[in-house]
Amino acid sequence: MCAQKAAIIRNGGRPVAQPEYMRIAAELRRRISSGEFGAGDQLPTLPALSSHYRVSETTIRNALALLRNEGLIETRARAGTRVRQTPPVHRMAADRYRNKPGAPSTPYTRDQGIGWSEYRLDKRFERVEATPALAALFECEVGERLLARHFVFHDNEHPTQMSTSYVRWSDVEGTPVSDPINEPWPGGTRAQMGSLGIRVTRITESFTSGMPTEHEAATLRIGAGVPVLRYTRRHIADNGRIVEVAHPIVRRGDTTVVDFVIDLED
Repeated sequence: MCAQKAAIIRNGGRPVAQPEYMRIAAELRRRISSGEFGAGDQLPTLPALSSHYRVSETTIRNALALLRNEGLIETRARAGTRVRQTPPVHRMAADRYRNKPGAPSTPYTRDQGIGWSEYRLDKRFERVEATPALAALFECEVGERLLARHFVFHDNEHPTQMSTSYVRWSDVEGTPVSDPINEPWPGGTRAQMGSLGIRVTRITESFTSGMPTEHEAATLRIGAGVPVLRYTRRHIADNGRIVEVAHPIVRRGDTTVVDFVIDLED
């Protein structure tokens, strides 16, 4: 049976051709979600799948490529194709930016539910000038000097979040905040601003979602078909001045839950 064979499905009452590889991918996806193929299990070989579904190996390769892009499977040389471990779901609580007593932590470690020793941060700092987009977020002049801090956050060596955080160079020049050697900083950005005598009283976040860029997929080690959550965060001082903009923060979207608590008066 050739790879061009298509199943027929109904869409609004009209017959629509579905490529055979998509039908097979859907069947394999179902077998993975049901637990028939569990995390770490090796899938049958190409010849075996080709024989089972009575299609060419090219069709099977196309079906597996779809599942690989979705992050469900991975293929390694001489190790075959295996079902990937499903990452845990992490909840981003509404109060994660509040100061917490006890062991060192940041909003990220509290989101992940990990200790300080399980947290690793890749960082790169550079001085930049505010673009029109950044100037609008900071409510400052285009060209204002900023410190861009590029971060990749690791939970037990697994990259789960990336961001670029901008602070005003006039606030941090010559201070420990401008030196990457001091990252990660217990308490995060709010604590950093506090060390400079800046009292942050408001944090805003704006969320969008979409498919990952090639760089995001590679950095977070996810398939190109796994959606990501992107959001822009702003730290605002008690005088209304915006002192930090993170734009964007990126996490995989299929395992992130954002919790909001809205208290209403009667």
